[in-house]
Amino acid sequence: MADKKADLAGPGISTYEEVEKILPNDYKPLQTPMQRMKALFAIKEYIEKNLCKELNLQMVQVPLIVERESGINDMLDRDGSRTPIEFPCGLGLKKALNAQIVQAATKWKRPALKQFDCKIGQGICTDMRAVRKDYFLDHDHSAYVDQWDWERVMTPDQRNLEFLKDIVRKIWKVIRGAGKFAQENSPELKTDKYPDFPEELTFLHAEDILDMYPDLP
Repeated sequence: MADKKADLAGPGISTYEEVEKILPNDYKPLQTPMQRMKALFAIKEYIEKNLCKELNLQMVQVPLIVERESGINDMLDRDGSRTPIEFPCGLGLKKALNAQIVQAATKWKRPALKQFDCKIGQGICTDMRAVRKDYFLDHDHSAYVDQWDWERVMTPDQRNLEFLKDIVRKIWKVIRGAGKFAQENSPELKTDKYPDFPEELTFLHAEDILDMYPDLP
């Protein structure tokens, strides 16, 4: 088995000492725990509804447990350092199933488009839950994953930059709308410390950023 210590943090921050350096030391929550939960579920509902509307998606369930032999689980890397939680499953079976907790829905989404008979321009969206036990835990990574995953049927001629930008703009419309909704729904979140999202996105090539900041790693 590959060395479990091999690049567990991925690119960027690689030690907990480095994480400690960037975490704010003056953080004060703007909401009570109850206010936060109410706001969280309201925002999630807003994003799901409007993301599906903008991208023509249908909310579906994604499996939490899959068989090892299915090949559906995502290993997250190429060196085998991030392995899924695995356990025998199936009371009463002569041979127990080799069950795994999902790490990502990446491989599942493509066959799911066929399973749900999605046509061109249609897609699926899911609120995926997963466990990544070998993840480096920092300010925005957890061993428990709760994230949206979506996939949509497209044609070969749509594989171009303008189509991609159009999709990104639609997603940004939802994100910006969610920010506005959050402030209207929870006025305590309106603060100068966190500015509003900009109206429009600016698309930059990686080479342009490198030219602007040639000395950054």
